[in-house]
Amino acid sequence: MNATILDKAIELAEKTGHLLVATADLDGLPHVGVAGKLFKCGSDHLAIRAWFCPGTVSNAERSGKVSLVIWDRQSDEGYQLLGDIEGVEELGILDGYAGESAPSTPQVERQLTVHVCEVMRFSHAPHTDVVE
Repeated sequence: MNATILDKAIELAEKTGHLLVATADLDGLPHVGVAGKLFKCGSDHLAIRAWFCPGTVSNAERSGKVSLVIWDRQSDEGYQLLGDIEGVEELGILDGYAGESAPSTPQVERQLTVHVCEVMRFSHAPHTDVVE
């Protein structure tokens, strides 16, 4: 894996303020979520913080595979990071914040620790899935 490309992807995530988090369950059913905070925590490890929905958390804990997509629509520059989720940590818990009217609203902020195995360029324009 190219550490320089990974650093560029992290910089782009900081610039755009969001990234897509794609996971799948054990049957291969995909699920996409959005996160806002991404941190480097080692040469090939990232930490992602968000109020992840239950589907993302379940998939993270069971299958452990993840695809992170960082994309700037204006410049059409982006990256797809493929990796393994090595940990799910609870950072903060709200007690009844959403009330009974929204029982499916995430009540726990979590951090996913991801070992990045491959980095590929991502864009709206035609591109290949060549590993950087």
